[in-house]
Amino acid sequence: MTHNAKVWTALVTVYVIWGSTYLGIAVAGETIPPLFAASTRFITAGTLMAVVVRSRGGSLRMSRRAFGSCVVVGILLPGANSVLFFAERNVPTGLASLIIASVPLWVALLRLGGRERMPWQVLAGIGVGFAGVAVLAQPSGGAKTSGIALCVLSALMWSTGSFLSARLPMPADPFAATTYEMLAGGILMFVPSLLTLHGFSPSAHSIVGWIYLVVFGSIVGYTAYVWLLANAPLSLVSTYAYVNPVIAITLGVLFRGEHLTWRLLIGAAIVVVAVATVVRREPPVVVEA
Repeated sequence: MTHNAKVWTALVTVYVIWGSTYLGIAVAGETIPPLFAASTRFITAGTLMAVVVRSRGGSLRMSRRAFGSCVVVGILLPGANSVLFFAERNVPTGLASLIIASVPLWVALLRLGGRERMPWQVLAGIGVGFAGVAVLAQPSGGAKTSGIALCVLSALMWSTGSFLSARLPMPADPFAATTYEMLAGGILMFVPSLLTLHGFSPSAHSIVGWIYLVVFGSIVGYTAYVWLLANAPLSLVSTYAYVNPVIAITLGVLFRGEHLTWRLLIGAAIVVVAVATVVRREPPVVVEA
């Protein structure tokens, strides 16, 4: 297989898998309490990722500062995912994916707050993108205000974690960093999740959804993404940010009977175009060693 073919295979893998995790979260969360589903997902995925690191000849050793950074980022990133489990009980998967697609806009806004200079196209994209989110953030079609608010919170937590991960002292091996981030977030959520297990009786569908999130969403998808970062242009890799919602919306219509509305389509078009503008024009992050 040629290098170009490998790049596109990995890219399609990220498109499909990360776009389908919204469906996986909705299915897993049908009968599994959100905190328990999220915490056990990341504890299991973190343990499997540790095996991946060791099998690649990598090391899980790191400085205390790097470990502390992993804990902070782990609280934010897996924490954002647990919030999404709650959100998707009151928001269709397609709408949730579009609000989460605003993450690059939030990251750009945080960088702007850090006094980084941004091209005018990025500034315009941020403004237009949040206008699109405002169009989407109207409770209708089965979406409740509380669920929409949780989606926005999840996007903000993920953005903050992503923003900090480029500025905190992190392990050199991204797989090792991810291992500790997953384990930190999962373990912190696990204890309180035990209080939600009264009458716990998961369905076979939810168990399959949970397994999909662990194996494909957390392990296969992330491995493909990290490989792409090292072997493909960032502008190409970043296209997942505006392709994933298309996958999520399609799967929501096909498998959960979700309906497309003009407001959703208009909001989707605004957000996707704005995110595409931002990820293509935003200057790269400069990280000091």
